[in-house]
Order: sequence, then structure tokens, then C-alpha cells
Amino acid sequence: QVHLVESGGGLVHPGGSLRLSCVASRSILEFDTMGWHRQAPGKGREWIATITSHGNTNILDSMKGRVTISRDSARNTVYLQMNALKPEDTADYYCNADFHGTYYWGRGTQVTVSS
Repeated sequence: QVHLVESGGGLVHPGGSLRLSCVASRSILEFDTMGWHRQAPGKGREWIATITSHGNTNILDSMKGRVTISRDSARNTVYLQMNALKPEDTADYYCNADFHGTYYWGRGTQVTVSS
């Protein structure tokens, strides 16, 4: 069983930054991939970024330059650094992990971008 817990969300002004964290209940190096998705109010879940077990990353094109995904394997944690936040970034942000073909999700952390 895998548990993922996100944190770091909150209210931020447009142009601000946030770093979201996702702590896993086991070594993140055991996961094939880990990633972040988001779901804005009234919309479907959208993929944002992925990091593989080898450390390779992939970012949604529309967010490249504003978003970075990274990890700290000693802390079993994956991060999503978001800069230059916009009101349209307001959403619930979810961490997920692919553990040998089984996908696990955290419960999400809310990000609100508003002045």
C-alpha cells in the first residue's frame, strides 16, 4: 500500500510562488513515476508534471518556465515549484505515483491565486 500526502497549498497573490510537497509512505525510488495533476473548479483533472525513477522530468508545455518538479529521495518527497502564479492556476493539486502499474493518489492540496 502506498500513501501520498500533499502539502504547501494556500492563498497566494498573482505573481507569487508556492512549493507543493508530496510525502510518500515508502521510498520514492521504488515508483516508476511520480507526478502532479490539478483540478480547477468545474473542470477535469489536468496533468502538470512527471518525474521518473531515473530523475527524468516532463512538464506540461503551457507551464514550462513557471513550474519545476523535483525530488528528495532521502525525505521520500516530490516537490512542485510554481512561480508567476496566475488566477487560472487556482485548483486542487494532487500528487500521484505509479507503483508497478498501480496508480496511487493523494488527497490534494488547495491552491488559490487571488488578489
